[in-house]
Amino acid sequence: MGLSLVHSRALLGLQARPVCVEVHLANGLPGFTLVGLADTEVKEARERVRSAIANAGLEFPSSRRITVNLAPADLPKDSGRFDLPIALGILAASGQVDAAALTGWEFAGELSLGGELRPVRGALAMALAATDAGARLVLPPGSAEEAALVPDARVWQALHLRDVVHRFAPAAATDPPVHEDGADPAGWSRQLTRPLGSPPPGPDLADVRGQAAARRALEVAAAGGHSLLMVGPPGSGKSMLARRLAGLLPPLDTQDALETAAVASLAGRFQPAQWGVRPTCSPHHSASSVALVGGGSPPRPGEISLAHHGVLFLDELPEFGRQALEALREPLETGQIRISRAARQCEFPARFQLVAAMNPCPCGFLGHPSRPCRCTPEQVARYQGRLSGPLLDRIDLQVEVPALDGEELLQGPPGEGTAVVRERVLLARGRALARQGLPNQQLEGHLLDDHMAAEPAALTFLQGVARRLGWSARSLHRCLRVARTVADLRGADSMAVADVAEAVQYRRVLHAGG
Repeated sequence: MGLSLVHSRALLGLQARPVCVEVHLANGLPGFTLVGLADTEVKEARERVRSAIANAGLEFPSSRRITVNLAPADLPKDSGRFDLPIALGILAASGQVDAAALTGWEFAGELSLGGELRPVRGALAMALAATDAGARLVLPPGSAEEAALVPDARVWQALHLRDVVHRFAPAAATDPPVHEDGADPAGWSRQLTRPLGSPPPGPDLADVRGQAAARRALEVAAAGGHSLLMVGPPGSGKSMLARRLAGLLPPLDTQDALETAAVASLAGRFQPAQWGVRPTCSPHHSASSVALVGGGSPPRPGEISLAHHGVLFLDELPEFGRQALEALREPLETGQIRISRAARQCEFPARFQLVAAMNPCPCGFLGHPSRPCRCTPEQVARYQGRLSGPLLDRIDLQVEVPALDGEELLQGPPGEGTAVVRERVLLARGRALARQGLPNQQLEGHLLDDHMAAEPAALTFLQGVARRLGWSARSLHRCLRVARTVADLRGADSMAVADVAEAVQYRRVLHAGG
């Protein structure tokens, strides 16, 4: 009888929990039993592992009773990531792999029927957890490159099951196992950590003609991390402006880049070329609330988490389902989303910057200088009423993007480019971080009181505006945060009346009209 232990990890949200794959070979009626709260794709590993071992030229102990336990038993396991550790456990229990040599290593990878290793989701989360535990990690091609992005990670890539078996073969059967500083088999290679580079340039803000007010609002949003809603007729440039916001934002540091890449890896959407690039997610307005905020079984991250430390662009905002829009209220405040199901709970980061665009009415031409609006006041009110007051209350900047005439569009001078505006954004962000350690949008409670540094006249003016417009406490505080950003953009230590007045202009309230 043989017993072997191989270590791997299971994903629960962004956490990579340790899993011990226990394999026991015993005499008795031949069979292959897999236990430990395994999902369907994990149970199917029995056939993949059997074929992969046989086609790799190794011996599958078909005459023995094989029991595989994935411990802990109460932790859900899904996907084909356990194919490789199960195969190694069987080979170690049957003496074809040195079981003692597997100590200190963790394995994950899906096996083809021929024994080739295929990539798995969540490689970055596994690498972060393995690095904290001081373990070395073996992954397939594609996953190994992702895992190597983690600083100080010790990651090896294996192309085929034979490569792993050769690396951990018993010393009595082959040459002594190679060490980290020795020559490795052809299909076995160490992956080196890749430093964070400069992101490629995106679309330039100079392509947008006119729209001075909307461009200024975009600059303020980038400098303070504020959410932005643009209202205007079709073709006025709302989408062009939204797609250029990510280029104005500061570069990601290594920790933020790892968080962003880990969420994308968990969803199977990570591309090495996007390493260090702020994501911009723009789901279609037919997206469900689960697609937007996450969910499913097992829970997967939604678009708001995939836009973590990036931009979430929602075009045609009123066309989204009411339930999907209302689900944005909590993550806009907290920067995270908790998915609660009867069996488990998962928490995903969602510190995104919301940029939304909408038409002012169903036909889109309310207030257009040359095209008449065909909508009745009731239709306009019903259309704008799809956005609830609590949701609008959480959007810091609300600006109009009017239609441009042909002369301004074709002959008007180009505006400032992304590089010029980005310099001002970086200086303003730097002031905020040096003063309080976080962007202005995240100021709340005593931090807002301590760092707003408002002149008495500015506070008196804001109190009068809030009283006349009937603002909530949330609207008042959000206006203060925007005013603090406006002051940072002009390099001032204190907020003046002009800063508050500009911030008040961005608290546009949607209204019906004909």
